Amino acid sequence: MPNSLFQNMLVRYPIATKDDLNNATHEVMQQIALAGLYRGGFFEKVAFYGGTCLRIFYGLQRFSEDMDFSLLQADEKFALENYFDAIVAEFRALGREVLITRKEKKTQTHVESAFLKDNTEVFQLAFSTEKQIKIKIEVDTQPPLGFASEQKLLLMPFSFWVRCYSLSDLYAGKMHALLFRNWKSRVKGRDWYDFEWYVRNNTPLNFSHLQQITKQINGLPENEFSFDIFKEMLKERISQTSIEAVKNDVCPFLKNPQEMDIWSTDYFLQLVDMIHKQC
Repeated sequence: MPNSLFQNMLVRYPIATKDDLNNATHEVMQQIALAGLYRGGFFEKVAFYGGTCLRIFYGLQRFSEDMDFSLLQADEKFALENYFDAIVAEFRALGREVLITRKEKKTQTHVESAFLKDNTEVFQLAFSTEKQIKIKIEVDTQPPLGFASEQKLLLMPFSFWVRCYSLSDLYAGKMHALLFRNWKSRVKGRDWYDFEWYVRNNTPLNFSHLQQITKQINGLPENEFSFDIFKEMLKERISQTSIEAVKNDVCPFLKNPQEMDIWSTDYFLQLVDMIHKQC
């Protein structure tokens, strides 16, 4: 029965709470979406990046909601809609029906965005919650270049390759988000969790790629954004941040929230001094 594969993917996760079920279902849907994109030839032009990429392919111990992609070369004519049928067909093969809707832009940007929603009735997913599963998919059609990519293997729902940013370039993107993300009223605690993960895993930072990102997006020329300036800016950001707000934001995505017990302003300031550049 086609739906049994969906359930087999789901039971690989330890599920004890509603949050566990919601997070696991998100991740299974993300993997199925990746499979559909692979069948549609998506990864010939596009690379996967962001927290979900880090979670699925590099072992990050937190769940992630959105799926972020970048073209390998800028292309204003790129249309994310061309791959919707492949995603829908992949879910349908597993006995699932999904609806993909385009997110209307309030302002003109170079990011193509769509929402992937699970249309199946709640009881068919064995949910204990009525919350609708929704995944945002975005593609940067004019990305800062200078990044490397690699092919990563996923075994479910079948064996296939996904083109992903290298760890050092994922790190650069995360540091840009940590420095320049517009928080509005909510601190993005997941950025801080990922920052700690990179340092803990001794990941080298591709600082030249970070310079390209800040030059394209923020208009900072390389001579005004040295490695030392970057670290000072990061320390200032940390000093202005409520670490309790950081913990509260990321907590629902963690299996073991106790790992944040040591978190403090001083802890993150010391992490900054442990960042090292890619040679």
